[in-house]
Amino acid sequence: MALPTAYDSYKKNRVLTATPGELVLMLYEGAIKFCNIGIVAIENKDYIKANTNIQKAERIVAELRGSLDMKYPVAKDFDNVYEYIGWVLLQANVKKSTGRLEEALKHLRTMRDTWKEVMKTAGTQAG
Repeated sequence: MALPTAYDSYKKNRVLTATPGELVLMLYEGAIKFCNIGIVAIENKDYIKANTNIQKAERIVAELRGSLDMKYPVAKDFDNVYEYIGWVLLQANVKKSTGRLEEALKHLRTMRDTWKEVMKTAGTQAG
């Protein structure tokens, strides 16, 4: 019983001590993870599990979208991308489509990788 508690504490501390940039990265990673679980669940015809995990990915994308600071012009571009990914996830869930989930994953991975580069560049400039 101690192991799950230790892991839960680690996850909680990781979130509490993360920078805002690291939190965004964690959100991308979570959405990717839930999409992957959704794909496997659809392939296994476990539609309840697929629904649960696709909805988790949808909520993460909604959180990313809601956290945008619209005073920056680039935020509108991100908003459009997040809106589209949310629509793709919704379609994937309604149709139980692994193809749609793969499409969402492609966009999420691209955004995650771009975010990593931004963090790396910002870290280099800060140092």
